[in-house]
Amino acid sequence: MELQDTTSLVKDTDDASFVADVIEASKETPVIVDFWAPWCGPCKSLGPALETAVQAAGGAVKMVKVNIDENQQMAAQMQVKSIPAVFAFVDGKPVDGFMGAQGPAELKEFVQRVSAMGSGAGMEQALEMAEQMLSDGDLDDAVQTFSAILAEEDGNMAAISGLLRAYLAQGNMDSAENLAAQIPEDKKSDPALSAALAQLALANAATEVGESAELRATLAANADDHQARLDLATALAASGDVAEAVDELLEAFRRDREWNDGAAKAQLFTLLDALGPESEIAQKGRRKLASMILV
Repeated sequence: MELQDTTSLVKDTDDASFVADVIEASKETPVIVDFWAPWCGPCKSLGPALETAVQAAGGAVKMVKVNIDENQQMAAQMQVKSIPAVFAFVDGKPVDGFMGAQGPAELKEFVQRVSAMGSGAGMEQALEMAEQMLSDGDLDDAVQTFSAILAEEDGNMAAISGLLRAYLAQGNMDSAENLAAQIPEDKKSDPALSAALAQLALANAATEVGESAELRATLAANADDHQARLDLATALAASGDVAEAVDELLEAFRRDREWNDGAAKAQLFTLLDALGPESEIAQKGRRKLASMILV
């Protein structure tokens, strides 16, 4: 088996060659640019560590180094205010980056994230990586990865959905609302977005209901207080007790399916959509609802 020649993956460039070495080259292979200077202490450790991570990627990404003492034009154009400063270019555009020292694990993840953006298949890999970050609770990394994907492909519904869910997981409601407001109305019915938009609707609703203990007390006094039961379901879903939230909505539907224009059923569908089609809780809830409707 022929071994990959990694010696050609890292090179120095200057202001005159930046367009060819970075902008044009990134249209073929993602390029990571390291802005550094000989007097910069952190640069001396980050540069070699980043080179190692790039070489380990086996050609999926390249690295270009820019000495800002000798090449100030591109550093100014990229608004480099402190070093080390690292930018990733894909298809001629900057899509990701960071400033300051990073550990080996963070550098490896950064290189993997960037190299995954190099092709259509790589885009799918980047989405999978971002979803895994979100699942693992690495929310800042998930936000950065979904954002980088959108910088390259702004209409990617899966990335918009992921970024929206990552903002919600962070509790960053302002960013979630701003992102949702930018989605064209004709795209909001896209299946890739349904779960994220349903989660946003539930999060908004949760800010308007009382505490679970209060609502339980209200229901203990009057089990037919349907609004209290719906509010309790919202509060439970917001706190992560989704199975109990589904049960409360099913109970509200059983007691009076027509109340408030079928509000229990509508809220139940919102919650089931938020859980997604793969959720066992959602599947069980849909089966129970179907059996009630058929009775």
